Amino acid sequence: MELLPRSEDFGSARYWDRFFQQRGQRPFEWYGAFPELCPVLYKYVRPRDKVLVVGCGNSELSEQMYDMGMCEDIVNIDISDAVIRQMQERSGSRRPKMSYVLMDMLQMDFPDAQFQVVLDKGTLDAILTDEEEATLVKVDRMFAEISRVLQVGGRYLCVSLAQAHVLKKTVEYFSQEGWFVRVHQVASSGDKQQFVLPVFVYVMTKFRKISGSAPQILEICPEEQDKPMRVESAERLVAAVKDRQHYALLCNQLSKIPCGEQVSLDLCDKESGKPRYTLHVVDSPSVKTSRDNHFAIFIIPQGRETEWLFGMEEGRRQLATSAGFRRLVTVSLHREQHYEGMAGIQAELSGKVMELAPPGLPARQQVPFLSVGGDIGVRTVQHHDTSPLSGEYVVEDVKGDSSCYFRRLIFLHNRNVVQSEARLLAPMPHPGQKKRRRDKKKPSPAELPTAIDKSYLCCEHHKAMVAGLSLLGDPDSLPGTPLAVLVVGLGGGSLPLFIHDYFSQAHVAVVEIDPSMLEVSTRWFGFFQGDRMRVHISDGLDYVAKLAAEAPAQYDAIMFDVDSKDLTVGMSCPPPAFVEKPFLQKVKTILKSEGVFVLNLVCRDARLKESVLATLRELFPLLYARRIEGEVNEILFCQPSSRGQQDPTELGARAQALEGALRQPGRPWDSSYVLADMLQAVKIL
Repeated sequence: MELLPRSEDFGSARYWDRFFQQRGQRPFEWYGAFPELCPVLYKYVRPRDKVLVVGCGNSELSEQMYDMGMCEDIVNIDISDAVIRQMQERSGSRRPKMSYVLMDMLQMDFPDAQFQVVLDKGTLDAILTDEEEATLVKVDRMFAEISRVLQVGGRYLCVSLAQAHVLKKTVEYFSQEGWFVRVHQVASSGDKQQFVLPVFVYVMTKFRKISGSAPQILEICPEEQDKPMRVESAERLVAAVKDRQHYALLCNQLSKIPCGEQVSLDLCDKESGKPRYTLHVVDSPSVKTSRDNHFAIFIIPQGRETEWLFGMEEGRRQLATSAGFRRLVTVSLHREQHYEGMAGIQAELSGKVMELAPPGLPARQQVPFLSVGGDIGVRTVQHHDTSPLSGEYVVEDVKGDSSCYFRRLIFLHNRNVVQSEARLLAPMPHPGQKKRRRDKKKPSPAELPTAIDKSYLCCEHHKAMVAGLSLLGDPDSLPGTPLAVLVVGLGGGSLPLFIHDYFSQAHVAVVEIDPSMLEVSTRWFGFFQGDRMRVHISDGLDYVAKLAAEAPAQYDAIMFDVDSKDLTVGMSCPPPAFVEKPFLQKVKTILKSEGVFVLNLVCRDARLKESVLATLRELFPLLYARRIEGEVNEILFCQPSSRGQQDPTELGARAQALEGALRQPGRPWDSSYVLADMLQAVKIL
């Protein structure tokens, strides 16, 4: 990020002579004035300190420090003869203990250990305009001279805009010298006219250099009243400063114009540095402005951030429009954090979210906090672990949009996507147990329902996959027909469990590469193995290749529901190798001639998606596609023969007949399943 122009040589005496002659007597305050800097300076400058100000210019900072009684023994130096004469005339008789001296800070005439404080307001930024070797040599000379004239225990205070290369160079130099380094963010006065970006003060405290490698002590203090936070490296300190710069730029942008695109940001816990809130700023230009509908905050209940209305850009846009506000900020709560109810969240967020207010917000406008049902939801993490293959994951129980509870498997590398979900059944009360009085207390983990509802399919694409089985034969008799089904990708196991339970003669083979997922699905999602259900721990690529080499035409249905760990290729499901032509030929080999291959495709790259479809069309003469509304998922139904081609109306009728056959008396059925809808909306590709 470029914060200063590089077209001029800020380090030359000639440039600054011309600058101050043109400017005349008006003070030039490089990065803010005394009132903003005062709270930080008071922490590190004592009245009896001897202070050296390098590159003083015609700033009033030294004069104000003197007049306010902060300190009086101040020596100001600059390479511009014009500005030194100007400042001597302005201050000489009024401030007898303060002096202005023409001197190059790269080669100072002062004895060693002469000062307790060296103050630099923008001078380092003016010199370190690039990372050329000559510039870095000059900066090293500057730092060496500052170190020489400072006493042990003295402080070098550098006021800066904290460009990444400037901060990194400064922190690395002084931390390697064994100095204590702390970076303060200067509190803004609210005047955005001069600088959009926040101002920082680097505080480097000189210690005696210890032979050998001494531990670095690096801290950041986001606001002057905050407790400093320790960071582990110069890189982490630079990153923390960059986060605050980006936030300041964002707030400035949002305060001036409506944002055409949704803006997202994290607010982090100051102790741990981990995200605490994720905010999405959504503007709705179509909403007519009235006195009370400029701005609102919407708190998403815990566990519901993955729903389409809250987790997808189009959903949030719809939410903002229906809420009737010109700007809506949605707030997601993170599972690693603890929250003290809606009132606590409101108190914590009030100051920060107002920085995101839209242009034209009336003064003293009350900003409403909205939510679903007025609470923050329920989330209980039941299990947290790391798999060598799947990475860090959690199993958590959450409350849905009614009284139902759900158990979810979340891979934390993609934390807003539910990998697997099961609906929980309320446990039956013990005989003689009194019914618990209804109140508004949050249930404890022991009170949450735990039994798994195996009739529930959480994903629309799982419902579509089940509907796709109607392509195999007579839908009325299909539930009792012997079927061989191969499912690649276990997750929580809800799809293979449903097929096992509702198709009484089906034999289901599941291929899962990660043994941790078999343990998770068995322990937490009610999955089991038996005579008609077997799990094979193997790479799906290897397992299909092995089957193709052994015997062809083994399976009536093959289903791919496997995610990709590489999120950079534009296709998150399946991994790219699963849709390459040689492998798909093996899939076709093990599929029966009247069978169906069902693929869950999640691809945001249009060209890659068209390439996948072209390969499938080449291998499978009959190809149907079902787009899942509100999601990227597209379910592809592939058949090796085109003889059975049917139009969407016929397919819907088949799926409806299958649903009727599956809905048997005494067997639970989720009323949200309308299998006919899944196939009536297909396209023939």
